[in-house]
Amino acid sequence: MTTTSETRTGLALFGGRPAVARGTRIPAWPRVTPADREAVLRALDSGRFTAAAAGEQEIPGLEREWAEQAGTRHCIAVSNGTAALSVALRALGVGPGDEVVVPALSFIATAAAPLHLMAVPVFADVDPYTYNVTAATVEAAISPRTRAVVVVHLHGLPVDMDEILAVAGRYGIPVVEDAAQAHGARYRGRPVGSLGAINTFSLNVSKNLATCGEGGLITTDDPELAARATMLRQFGELIAAKGERSYVAHELGWNNKPSALQAAFTRSQLARFPEECEQRDHNVRRMLDELAGLTGLALPGPPADRTHAWHILRFRIDPAAFGLGPEHAGPIRAAVQRALRAEGVPAAPYQLMPLPAQRVFREHRGLGEYPWALPGVLDRPYRESDFPITHAVIDNSFAIQKAHLHPDAGDLLMRYAEGFRKVWADRDRIAGYAAQLDYQPPWQQATAIAEKEWAQAFPAADRDLTEGE
Repeated sequence: MTTTSETRTGLALFGGRPAVARGTRIPAWPRVTPADREAVLRALDSGRFTAAAAGEQEIPGLEREWAEQAGTRHCIAVSNGTAALSVALRALGVGPGDEVVVPALSFIATAAAPLHLMAVPVFADVDPYTYNVTAATVEAAISPRTRAVVVVHLHGLPVDMDEILAVAGRYGIPVVEDAAQAHGARYRGRPVGSLGAINTFSLNVSKNLATCGEGGLITTDDPELAARATMLRQFGELIAAKGERSYVAHELGWNNKPSALQAAFTRSQLARFPEECEQRDHNVRRMLDELAGLTGLALPGPPADRTHAWHILRFRIDPAAFGLGPEHAGPIRAAVQRALRAEGVPAAPYQLMPLPAQRVFREHRGLGEYPWALPGVLDRPYRESDFPITHAVIDNSFAIQKAHLHPDAGDLLMRYAEGFRKVWADRDRIAGYAAQLDYQPPWQQATAIAEKEWAQAFPAADRDLTEGE
């Protein structure tokens, strides 16, 4: 491994020159090309802007093209990824008092979607290496009230779907893939989003496949689920591709229609999606190869039977590599994270607390006290000890987000690798710095932040975020 002059200088945390020059800009994402602009103008000139507009072509075009990409018979576009989850779960019949198993480590939308249906999210711990739920953790969360299991292909790495489907199948429970971070990833040769009963993607501006704002996609092979999802996205109406709209609501639905302008933008992005995925995979693997020899640094990577979409790169640290015991896992992560940021590497946490520790779930702040107050719903008080792996992952890992998504980010990632090497070359000093930190676990920091922002927003209200514990 070549040592550059920048690598030989002292750590930027202590006054040295950073590996990434100050002022270096992360390539903007999503990449906007002339073709993208032309696509949006095409939709604008059509005069048809939503799925309710007769003859609109961009939304069905995106649905058809993503169904082909995902290997499913049907795709239904909606307004955002959270709406996709809510619509998918309702299409399965999830309703008040039902339980839905979700990961303890994910973005909040995964657990909020059941709550919007007055269903109860029940949390499953994750694997310490893939950060995904496992068959064992899912089965431990299943009860007679479980109506669905939502698995998240976290950071772009597919869940072990065969094992999950086998467990859920024994109980007759459908599985929903939340593939918001995993566009294009494959599990044992099959695209994610084609394996569950009904599955969802986000097109948020931060995602690997993005729109110019918000959007979501639902995929399924089941024609009845597809019809129900299509109906639920627009007031419960059944709208024919041709003919007059009846305005009859067959059941309670939402106004979760997608935008034709955003569908056109995503269609343009999708045209170059395979090439961008390939280039991103090359860039990330090249950086990870440079980091492979760093003792005590656990790198992201897929098992041999699946591919990784590389939406987020998560790194875990073994404090033993810095001469410290396991009790220093959090402080050494915090010290390394600060040192990397000083080098210009955008190391940051992904989620500061497990989902069940979020106030909305911990304090049962749903629709009033519902769904938890419904008859027969089991009270599951939040206990840190129930999610040991999730807490450990949050405490001793950090992530790189978005900086690596652009296909031209390869050179920047190599500078990031230099930053990592600089920090690892001065492990003794980092260990001393970590030992002196006034350290709080991320979930305690998040609680303190929440208390402050709540008091500022609602000064006359109850400010105690721990009430009822």
